[in-house]
Amino acid sequence: MTVYKPSNPQVIFGGDSSSDSAGTGTGTDTATAAAATYTGAAAYNPTVLQAPAVPSNPSVTTQFNVQLLSGGMTGMSIKLPGDFYGFSVEMSVANHILGKNSTLLQVPFLNLMANVKERAGSVRVRVGGNTQESAELVTTIANGSILAKDYAAVTGTTNTPPLTYTADLLYMMGNISSLAGVHWYLGIPFFNTTPFALEIMETAQPVLGDYLLGFQAGNEPDLYVSHGHRPSTYGPFDYFGEFSDLSTQVNNDQLIPNKNTQFIIPSVSGTWSPEEVWNTNIVPSFGNDINALAVERYPDDNCAAQFNTGQPIKQPQDVFPNYLNHTSATNLVSSYINSTGYAQSVGKPMLMFETNTASCGGFPGVSDSFGAAMWALDWGLTMAFNNFSGALLHVGGQNAFYNPFTPPPTNQSTFRQWTVGPVYYSVLVMAEILGPSNASQVFDLGANNNNMFTPAYAVYENGTPTKVVLFNFVTDPSGNTNLSVPIAIGGGQTGQPNATPSSVQVKYLTAESVAQKGNFTWAGQTLGNVFQSDGRLEGNLDVQTVQCDQNANTCTIQVPAPGVAVVFLTSDALNEVTPGSTVTYPTTATTKTANTAVVDPSVLATSNGHGGLEGHLGATSQGSSNAASGMKDAMSGAMAFLALIGGAWFIAARR
Repeated sequence: MTVYKPSNPQVIFGGDSSSDSAGTGTGTDTATAAAATYTGAAAYNPTVLQAPAVPSNPSVTTQFNVQLLSGGMTGMSIKLPGDFYGFSVEMSVANHILGKNSTLLQVPFLNLMANVKERAGSVRVRVGGNTQESAELVTTIANGSILAKDYAAVTGTTNTPPLTYTADLLYMMGNISSLAGVHWYLGIPFFNTTPFALEIMETAQPVLGDYLLGFQAGNEPDLYVSHGHRPSTYGPFDYFGEFSDLSTQVNNDQLIPNKNTQFIIPSVSGTWSPEEVWNTNIVPSFGNDINALAVERYPDDNCAAQFNTGQPIKQPQDVFPNYLNHTSATNLVSSYINSTGYAQSVGKPMLMFETNTASCGGFPGVSDSFGAAMWALDWGLTMAFNNFSGALLHVGGQNAFYNPFTPPPTNQSTFRQWTVGPVYYSVLVMAEILGPSNASQVFDLGANNNNMFTPAYAVYENGTPTKVVLFNFVTDPSGNTNLSVPIAIGGGQTGQPNATPSSVQVKYLTAESVAQKGNFTWAGQTLGNVFQSDGRLEGNLDVQTVQCDQNANTCTIQVPAPGVAVVFLTSDALNEVTPGSTVTYPTTATTKTANTAVVDPSVLATSNGHGGLEGHLGATSQGSSNAASGMKDAMSGAMAFLALIGGAWFIAARR
């Protein structure tokens, strides 16, 4: 299937135009005619749902106070890493998301990672999922590929194909790290345990070095029985035994240089409770082997519709309201509060190793709507408040609605062809909320008498309030449900001196409706609509200054319906997450060999993706004195060079 960027971005695969000509999808109509007849990939499905009606019984109180204390709030979270939110890339699509191979990297992916790194200080990506479980490292694959799938041997509900891959996949990841500073999680294949295939550890550790964070030891082992990979008697103590065998085999493997604190366990999905695994004493028994504790969780599933499981099919319009309130997140996290406390007691971080709106690819009109961006941001902050140390939003293939980002189905010679989904915005905003200090602590304010449509959070760093986050899940074009929220620090009945600043700065995550698809804005900037992004934010940065009432000791913040306001209480809090100019990678060349862009090898050698590439790109026009076609002599002695081919960096020398 070949997909080209249409001149009218609302025409998808020859379908009818959306009734919303502006492409905002306000949700006033049900699924469009194009959606009704759509047969293309899920990642570009044009279904637009109806936004829920404005709550009326009871109605939402639109004015409420937020009172902060100097020095901190009782019950704040642990200190959190700025890269709390990262990405989980299904291993089977890594050669589409990351790049074709170690010499041909996806520029939009580099840009999307650079955006996060500039704000959070780093970015975490897992390459794994169901397809890691039988992945086999081989020397070569036909046609020079780095990854191949065996569709004749698919297993499980999601029809997971066995994989073969070459070491060049790992070299590709290393090259991405050298440019964009990405840190990686990988996984040990767990379908065959006698013995374990440890080639991925033996190869990845020397290739990725400090950019390698750890290895997942089993992906959702509590589902092995239902997916036909273990006998019906398999349980948590059997997993304990398998992990013991893994530990022994690793310690006896002389080709693995680093054997300590390598594994993330147990990554259960809900069939087993985490406590059932902790009760085996696996953590104290193998404390030196374990890097982090982890679970995986989706709030719902769309497996019946996606994979014909025979179960009743859930209608997206029916489940949509479930994602548009704070109760969704608090209910979801409740199963893990005991485990995050346990993780702290044993000195291990707790990770949500894979999550998104719904398993089996998500729901059309839900997972790709602005509502999903708000849900994922609220979900991330709820996990942070409840002492998770990180969470990874899953990236599937063309058949997924929930992707943070999706490359086009085939290589193309035109650009701005990626589709950036709503939950990518959640990651970007979360990076700004937490910042790069790795000292932020989150507190759920229980705002507006714990109204589920208007959650709010405070963020502290070393006892100083730095940010407030205000949500409005309601869609109300009339403006009658816009929020007006006075924020105060100290003063009043607190017994503390007034500490409210004279002014604050505000960034908004906005759309016209929770049902809107594409063209969301964060601080006035957007990553566009379907097939329109190269991973760089476009538009003018819009940071609004709000003057505070010094007599009342309050700063009153307006929040649109719908929308999220991030209030920066200090200039330092704003400046550290607002890059003056994010270093990104332009996609201005085509697949013609005359159009390449060369990077100074010295810059590549020292670049970590944070800075230093501006001004070093060679011209790409044939007639230019600096044209790539005229740089043969300059490149002949180079250690490495990058060339833009079809929107991807070409790297001549492997890392």
